[in-house]
Amino acid sequence: MSFFEEKNPEMDRYLETHASSEPEILRKLRRETYQKTTQPHMISGYQQGRLLTMVSQMMQPKNVLEIGTFTGYATLCLTSGLAKDGKITTLDVNEDLAYLPKKYFEESEYASQIEFKLQDAKEFLRETDQIFDLIFIDADKENYAEYFRLIKPRTKSGSVVMFDNVLWYGKVLEENPKQKSTQVIKELNDLVAKDNDFENLILPLRDGVNFLRRK
Repeated sequence: MSFFEEKNPEMDRYLETHASSEPEILRKLRRETYQKTTQPHMISGYQQGRLLTMVSQMMQPKNVLEIGTFTGYATLCLTSGLAKDGKITTLDVNEDLAYLPKKYFEESEYASQIEFKLQDAKEFLRETDQIFDLIFIDADKENYAEYFRLIKPRTKSGSVVMFDNVLWYGKVLEENPKQKSTQVIKELNDLVAKDNDFENLILPLRDGVNFLRRK
C-alpha cells in the first residue's frame, strides 16, 4: 500500500475500475503473492502494472532490464510490449522466493524472452556491456543512487528508466532524515534532477515513480 492509497483508498478504487482489465495470469500471480509471501505489498500492483505495460507497448523495446523481480508481476507487464526478438533480464537475490516468478514465467507466452538471474544487480551492471532500451528499478532502496550511476553508461538516447518508491511514503519531505533509505532516495531524486543527460518527471502513482528519458 502506498502513501497515496492510505490517504484516499476510494480514489484508488475508482482509478482501478476505470482502467483496462488485468490479464488473468497477472490476476492469478497477484492472488498467489498475497497468499504465499510475507510482504505482498512489495508487488508492483495493478495501477503501476498498467503504466509499465503501456510504456513497454509504446516503446516495443528490444532489451529490457529489471532490478528487483520479487514475484514477477512487473516483469510480465514489461514483457508485454517486447519486440519479437526482444528480451528482458530480471535480477533478484531472493533464492527462497525464486520458485514463484519462475512458475509464472514458464506459464507466460513470453517465457522464451525472459532471463531470470539470481545475481546482485551492482555486480551485473559492472560486468555487462549491454545497452538497455527500458530499465525498471524496484529493489534495495539504499543502493538507488549507485544504481543510477551504474545504469547511465548502459543507456542510449531514447532509453527510458523508471525508479519505484521515490516518494517513500512521503518521507522525502523530511529535511534531515535519519533513515538511510530515505537519505539515498532523496540523493537519487537530486542526482536525476541535476543530470542534464536526462529529462524526468516524478509521477505520484502509488509510492512515486521517477520517470526518466535519456536525451
